[in-house]
Amino acid sequence: MKRAVVIGLGIFGYHLARTLFENGFEVVAIDKNKDVIQKIRDYSTKAILTDGTDQEIWDDIGLQEDDIAIISFGEDLAAATLITLHLKQKKVKNIIVKAPNEDHKLILEKVGATDVIIPEMDIARKLAKSMISPNVMDYIPLSEDYMIFELAPPNSFLGKTLAELQLRNPFNIEVIAVRDVVADKVNMVPHAGFVVKDGEVLVVIGKEKDISKIK
Repeated sequence: MKRAVVIGLGIFGYHLARTLFENGFEVVAIDKNKDVIQKIRDYSTKAILTDGTDQEIWDDIGLQEDDIAIISFGEDLAAATLITLHLKQKKVKNIIVKAPNEDHKLILEKVGATDVIIPEMDIARKLAKSMISPNVMDYIPLSEDYMIFELAPPNSFLGKTLAELQLRNPFNIEVIAVRDVVADKVNMVPHAGFVVKDGEVLVVIGKEKDISKIK
């Protein structure tokens, strides 16, 4: 069973810990707030009242290299940096840190964080993309230019085959899968004769500027 160690149980950390636990993870939850620890007890394997900066806690919980550590301290860069350094010394392979801005992100990456996320920035980008391209439901960046998108087909796509839509020519995008929302099934690499129907989601790869042309 995978184990996640969540340090800092604000809104982000609490809901992350709870969701992981409800989906089969072993979760060690750490925070210095007694009320928060009491709240997370039913949604964690172990809930520990401490601020997380004391190195002894890692020996107490039997920290392993394969554990996934998530640090969520908001603006407290000093605490996040110190804990990241401790985890790095323990040779933890996955150290994910929540940061409030790009400056903090740069520092945390320098001291050993394997992944630094800025949730507010990510949410803002997703909201902007949904407003620019209303059909885009979700996306995964692959590089600076290319992304994988989940695309709700516009009405003009329904009842047509992929060959008839010719998405490669006007839009420069490739359909790599089709997800049937109702049946909860995925059709990988659909053939040219596949007919697009209501209740399906197209999984496509392409550039953001090309996806935004689909209306």
